[in-house]
Amino acid sequence: MERIIQKWEKLQDTPLNLKSRLVIFISVIFLLAVFFFPLWRMQFFATFYPDGLKLYIYSYKLEGGKTAGRDDLREINTLNHYIGMKPLSQSDFAEFTYLPFVFGALGLLALRAVVLGKISTLVDLIVMYLYVGIFSILDFYNKLYTYGHNLAPDAPIKVQPFTPPLLGKKLIAQFTVYSYPDLGSIGLLLSLLTLVVALILTSKEVKTE
Repeated sequence: MERIIQKWEKLQDTPLNLKSRLVIFISVIFLLAVFFFPLWRMQFFATFYPDGLKLYIYSYKLEGGKTAGRDDLREINTLNHYIGMKPLSQSDFAEFTYLPFVFGALGLLALRAVVLGKISTLVDLIVMYLYVGIFSILDFYNKLYTYGHNLAPDAPIKVQPFTPPLLGKKLIAQFTVYSYPDLGSIGLLLSLLTLVVALILTSKEVKTE
């Protein structure tokens, strides 16, 4: 056991090689997607909305699809009113005030690892990515649950409390709802995967010495 601990400590103190540093830099480029593209997308289809209503969830805002004479976010909130659901309002999402800074901090820490990184630095960064990702998904699910289960009792249309889908497809009243990651989340996942690749590149070199 002591020998294993010593090997692990030695591995942790190993500086990242050039290939790993280049791959980490690429991961920062992937991470930029969270600032330009939605993290998640939801679409609502019904007979009277054959083209679907679209809701895009960015790291810093909510946005509905835009077509001639129609804002999908406003349309979704109008429909939500009839079933007693609270309107989707950007002010109710505290996450929009801090998520961009969290992702920015991850990017800065990754750039720091490019210049000064050791394997321990990279392991810590990967753990932080996992924590942010898991927390964000759980927080998003909690938001979906809260919106779908706090329905006004005097709503014109009565529906049973529900949880909109976090991932996949679900039938809610007359709507088929789809929910899935968008380009921002894909960029975040690719950023994490490239960090894992960077870790493997240096770790393999240590084993072959």
